[in-house]
Order: sequence, then C-alpha cells, then structure tokens
Amino acid sequence: MIEWSEEQQLIRDTIRRFIQEEIVPNQEALEHGDMPPYDIIRKMYQTFGVDEVARQRFERAIEREEAEERGESAASASDGDGGAEDLAIDTLLSMELCRYSAGIVTAMGVTQLAAGAIMSQGTVEQKRRWGLDLLTAEKVGSWAITEPGSGSDAFGGMQSTAKLDADGNYVLNGSKTFITNGPYADTIVFICKLAEEGVEPRQRKIMTFVLDRGMEGLEQSGRLRKMGLHSSPTGQLFLDNVIAGPERVLGGGDRKKSGTRKKSDPRATFAAERVGVVSMSLGVVERCLELCIDYAKERVQWEKPIGEYQLIQLKLANMEVARFNIQNMLFNYLERKRENQPMSFAEASAMKLYSTTAAVEVASEAIQLFGGNGYMAEYQVEQLYRDARVMRIYAGTDEMQVRAIARDLLSR
Repeated sequence: MIEWSEEQQLIRDTIRRFIQEEIVPNQEALEHGDMPPYDIIRKMYQTFGVDEVARQRFERAIEREEAEERGESAASASDGDGGAEDLAIDTLLSMELCRYSAGIVTAMGVTQLAAGAIMSQGTVEQKRRWGLDLLTAEKVGSWAITEPGSGSDAFGGMQSTAKLDADGNYVLNGSKTFITNGPYADTIVFICKLAEEGVEPRQRKIMTFVLDRGMEGLEQSGRLRKMGLHSSPTGQLFLDNVIAGPERVLGGGDRKKSGTRKKSDPRATFAAERVGVVSMSLGVVERCLELCIDYAKERVQWEKPIGEYQLIQLKLANMEVARFNIQNMLFNYLERKRENQPMSFAEASAMKLYSTTAAVEVASEAIQLFGGNGYMAEYQVEQLYRDARVMRIYAGTDEMQVRAIARDLLSR
C-alpha cells in the first residue's frame, strides 16, 4: 500500500465534514469545559454505521463460537469481518480526529481495548453480557492496569489483589490511577494479582476481572487535571473488598458452565495499542504541518512572508520528512495486515517510538515557528503539542519501547 484508495479518500472527506460539524464547534467545551466526549462518539458511530457493523460482526462471531462448542463446523473466523479494509478505515478515523481532538480518540480507543479483552478472552456469556455494548459505544469502558507505585513496571510492581474466599468468590482490593474513562466507565476490565500463599508477590498469577459501575466497594474518582488530552476524562479507581464471582473472571473459571476460555494475557493488548498510537501521531503531524504552511505564507516579517526564510523552510522540510516516514510505516503495517503477515512486538514498539518522538518534535517546532502566537490557545498548535506529549508516555514509555526493541535484537 503506497497511498489511500479513492474510496478511502471519500471516507476521509466524510469524516472531516463530521468533525467540522460536531467537534470543532464543541472544542472549547471539550477542552476547557465539563463536556464528556461520549455522546459525540456515539453519534459518530451511528453516522458512519460503526455500531451496526460491530453488532453484525458480534453476532457472527458468537454464532461461530457456539457452533464450535457444539462440535459443528463453523465459518472461517475472518468471514465477513472486513479485515484490513476495516482497519484502514479505523486508522483514517483516528488520524482525522487527532487533527483536532486526540482525547476523543483516546477515550474511544480505551473502550475498544476493554471490549477487545472481553472478546478475546471471555466466554460467550461474558461477551454477550459486556462485549457488545462496548463495541457499539452504548457503554463506556476502561482498562485498569496502572497503579500509583508501579509505572512502567506494571506487572511486577502491581499491588492490587484478588483473594479467593470460602464461597468461591474473589475479594478485590487495591487502587488504579491514570485510568482513561475512569470517572464515567460503565464496564471496567480490572487487572490484579492473585493472593497466593507462599508465592513471591512478583511471581503471583495475573488475573483479569470485569467489573460494573456501582458495585459495592468500588469508587470511581472525578476527573483528574492534566497537561493535555482534556477531552479524554482520566481518573482513579479504589477497590475496598469488592466481591467478584467467578463469572467475572476473564481467562479462567468453570469451563462446563461458561464455555471455552482463552488464557488471560493483558500483555497481548499492548502491541495493538502501540500501533494505534502511530495513526494518532500522524494526525498530529499532518495538522501541525498544515497550520505551519498556512502561517508561513501569511505571517510577514521584514516585509516578506516568513516562509521565504531558510530557517523556516528547514522546519517545514523536517516536518514533511517526519510525516512521510510515519505514513510509510503505517502503510507498511496496513499492507502486512492485508497479507496476513504479523508484526512483532518489537516492530510495534519501534513504530511507536519513532512516530511519537517525531510528533512531539514537530508540534514543538510548530510552536517555535508561530513564535508568541504559538503559545496562545487561539492558534491550536499549543493544544497539538499538549496532546502529543503524552504519546511518549502512555501505551508504554519511550524507555519501554527501547527495551522491547533491544531485547529482540539481542535475542537473535
């Protein structure tokens, strides 16, 4: 894949019209007010038929799984799923939204991460109970792994626990922080460690539970104040003796009653999340370059447009090189998906490391090019910088990307 197809460009133009009509007029309320993004996300899903497509795919997937459990032949798992073409459309949606509101992409994406965990690791009953409402954005989801004291050592430093009681239920305790959608989440994928006697804390089994808003002992904080991504609500979770039955466990439990389960592995979501951040980075870079080109033509200093000065031209050229490189990496990924050629965890990390570093550098240079105006909210580049900066932290910090890449290289 070397460019967007004509059909994809038409879809892109339609997305841009929606953004101009629904997001741009509400940008101030999303950024600096108390407007959550979820109604806009639901309207977007309805406008583009994302909810209906998700519903149809869900029913086909459940039918196949139920047939397999009965020992009957089932259609191929990819039958009617859209595959690479749907991924390309999702990528376009992410890119275009990030030109104005990366926070909406983050809020939307984490709901889908929660849905993905349930759909990949859950039973049919769990998928029906929680999966579909997340896939269609009817409900808000969160993926709770980060803790105040763990940071990048998310699993090793995890303190939240699940203790099996005499009734066969689990008693959950602990806290989570930096949780996207935390204040508004209806469904929470909660990751913790099993309290095992005689087992070192770092070696204890990782467990994943599905929790619902309003469960006794579960507290969801209000919105935390942060540097950027203001349209993506972030909060904390506190669990004090929350009782979770075995039907809430992903990847474990009674197979006789709850169907076939896949092994729970929260790490499996990281590669997909990292690649998703690449499309977000490209959206930021494209918008910065677009704004800078217009400004370089219009802004006059010493009686000529600043775009005629070589230092400004160098900034624009470097931005274009970054845009071109990120776009090519993304096209390579989409082409490999089309050919069913998997991308390694290290490759996903490399893409994320380069693209997010480039996005932050481009946004910083955009502020510099605008001068004093770049520091003012009116010109948007300051928002693009604030939104881009966290991309080098979430979905794995730069340092964790380097670690993953280096480990892969040294293992050869």
